[in-house]
Amino acid sequence: MITTNLFDEILLKPATENPFDELCIVSAYATGAMAFSHLNKLSEKGSNIKISLIVGMSASDGVSKSNHRSFQELMLKTYPKNFECSYLFKAPPVHSKIYVWKSAGRPSLSFLGSANYTQNAFSLNQREAMAPCDPNIANDYFVKLIDQAIYCTHQDSEALISIYKDKIFRRFSKGKEPPGVVDKQGPRSNYVGLPHIKISLLDNSGELPSRSGLNWGQRPEEGREPNQAYIRLPSEVYRSDFFPERPTQFTVLTDDNKVLICSRAQDNGKAIHTPHNNSLIGEYFRNRLGLKSGALINLTDLQKYGRSDIDFYKIDDETYYMDFAVNG
Repeated sequence: MITTNLFDEILLKPATENPFDELCIVSAYATGAMAFSHLNKLSEKGSNIKISLIVGMSASDGVSKSNHRSFQELMLKTYPKNFECSYLFKAPPVHSKIYVWKSAGRPSLSFLGSANYTQNAFSLNQREAMAPCDPNIANDYFVKLIDQAIYCTHQDSEALISIYKDKIFRRFSKGKEPPGVVDKQGPRSNYVGLPHIKISLLDNSGELPSRSGLNWGQRPEEGREPNQAYIRLPSEVYRSDFFPERPTQFTVLTDDNKVLICSRAQDNGKAIHTPHNNSLIGEYFRNRLGLKSGALINLTDLQKYGRSDIDFYKIDDETYYMDFAVNG
């Protein structure tokens, strides 16, 4: 039985020590941040592994809006050749957690236990246990569930699976209230009551830095992509536990219904960036401000837009809502 170093033992070592090309997962619950973090680390180790995920409790509990959008983003854009996510839609729901490593379609190694496919489960935050099991039986179990599941990107996925606003899903998953009305992403009023911080995009003198923050990529002499950017965190924030420690990834759902997978960066974790591509945050803000890709952002651009700060709401340790709306 494996009770320590679960991430390495279950999710990394098999890929680096064996000629596996696919990992099939059945997990009661899963998060987009976990999938991104796992795929990113596999890529860093030179492993071109395909992950096929079935979320088992979606049949009864639905899926949060942020995770649904994250799974879609991973499957369609970020890792289109390496990630598939399906939701179980037929009752009864599945609470199992099974991980099956395969090579050329042949199951060779598998694990069964308590760890959901989430960063919390595969960290020191929770005590979990996993054990080897028969790979053929485990793979048969996975295959039988495929016919009862639908891709997260399928046009009918939101008709078959309840997609809940994150605050409602958070309370429901903690047993505090039944799920509310399924709805599209709403205004910041949906997040009132959650832990909240406001972060200025300006420096301490009230100016917008021309070579850091949103303009970090504006250094042609260093050959940087001009959209590269980060969000600077003040000391009272990066010294707190509002955001996860480095290098934990977390999902940021925006007020205009976009998804960014982020993590903290720099000394003391004093910045937020998009680890897969440092240009994504810069592209996002330039688009919101109506600027061309790669353009220098000036203070007047923020003033014309009507806002020079952003609000973050903490939904859970892996999920945040970022509000940059004007008069919202």
